[in-house]
Amino acid sequence: MTETLAAEDSPAPAAAKDPVRAPTAVVRRPSCGDPVLWLIVAVYVGARLLEILPNPVPRMAIVALDVLSAMAFALVHGAREYGLRGILRYIGICIVVGNLIENVGVMTGIPFGRYYFVELMGPKLFNVPILLGLAYIGMSYVSWMLARLIAGSGDPGNGEAGLLNLPIVASFIMVAWDLAQDPVWSTVLRGWVWNDGGPWFGVPVSNYFGWYLTVFIVYLLFAASLRRRVIVPAPSGRANWRLAVVFYAVCAAANVLQRIPAPNPAIVADPTGKLWRVADITGASALVSVFVMGAFAAMAWARIARTEAQARD
Repeated sequence: MTETLAAEDSPAPAAAKDPVRAPTAVVRRPSCGDPVLWLIVAVYVGARLLEILPNPVPRMAIVALDVLSAMAFALVHGAREYGLRGILRYIGICIVVGNLIENVGVMTGIPFGRYYFVELMGPKLFNVPILLGLAYIGMSYVSWMLARLIAGSGDPGNGEAGLLNLPIVASFIMVAWDLAQDPVWSTVLRGWVWNDGGPWFGVPVSNYFGWYLTVFIVYLLFAASLRRRVIVPAPSGRANWRLAVVFYAVCAAANVLQRIPAPNPAIVADPTGKLWRVADITGASALVSVFVMGAFAAMAWARIARTEAQARD
């Protein structure tokens, strides 16, 4: 496969701001996109289907497949876009920042609210499951790629606006994912427990401010690391950009499919004793997935389509 070229220490040019119109090389990938990335998407689809279909696979194994396939997508797609060193730098930032803030959160209740993890998420590093720390990588990377498309500004340049605009937009895209997922994984599946409950089906509003802060720090540090580096992506064209949008859209669609199984039990209680109908929780997740996550995916897809139309004119 074509390797990504990354001139790590060269000053970033002021031009080449459009992420879709990235510099091209001699060797071109097929227009359908990288087959390795398609395979990873297929594995992720399988993991999400295992969440809702009757099967003998342990829940923790399904969680691991879900998290690790998303991380694999970030690693492979990111190596195409930023070079191996670039995506490993991003992964390192995610692991350090995510685990640090989550551990502080469990010990102090800041910034998310008071909560703790239980067995579903598997072995822990200090107070935080290893899988939870890795879960930041996949969806946060995909959210970053959608932000590059929606903002239409490529990677951060030398201006302060370039340093902030992508982290701001990407953080909203990532929080939309957590808005859809958290009530299912906490109140219904009990992957973690919110001590004091909360208005969003047992989840406190502070959780989403904490999530925004955490991923914003991750994105800001990554954006800062790109400011003085030239990143020449592999010539995958718009096909691999579409795959990032597809991955995010698949996640949203899988959230909608959670409505299919008959809930058992039909009603769950949060730690405060407040009762919640599982059908209401999965219904709210579906609505957020369609109208918020779906909107972000549609905007990113439209950006690609508009650029293609301009190129034909």
